[in-house]
Amino acid sequence: MKNNDAEAMLLNNASLEDLIKMKIEKEFMNDLKKSKEKPSKKEYLDIKDIPKDKIFSKDSIFRYFSRKTGCETFINGIQAEALVGVQRHLRNQILNGRLNAFTTDDAYVKFEKAVF
Repeated sequence: MKNNDAEAMLLNNASLEDLIKMKIEKEFMNDLKKSKEKPSKKEYLDIKDIPKDKIFSKDSIFRYFSRKTGCETFINGIQAEALVGVQRHLRNQILNGRLNAFTTDDAYVKFEKAVF
């Protein structure tokens, strides 16, 4: 609601209820417009900047290099966590941002990025 519209309505003896209704309708339309906008995603390249709950999630991407086949591919954080397995010390170092890569018997795994 523009100030000119409110002034014109007041000069025309519009009721306070009409003015409130116009304001509520305008706020509703603005909220509706904001809800339809997609939130922008941010890309994190440093593992230290990521919240702990997002490191081993589908939002994180790790580079996986197989020692047996020599092939390189990408895996998500859930798959990387499965590779860490029961190595609690290694998992804690990754969660605290001290390590961004680890090795297994068959592969080398390195944090690449997270997008959320």
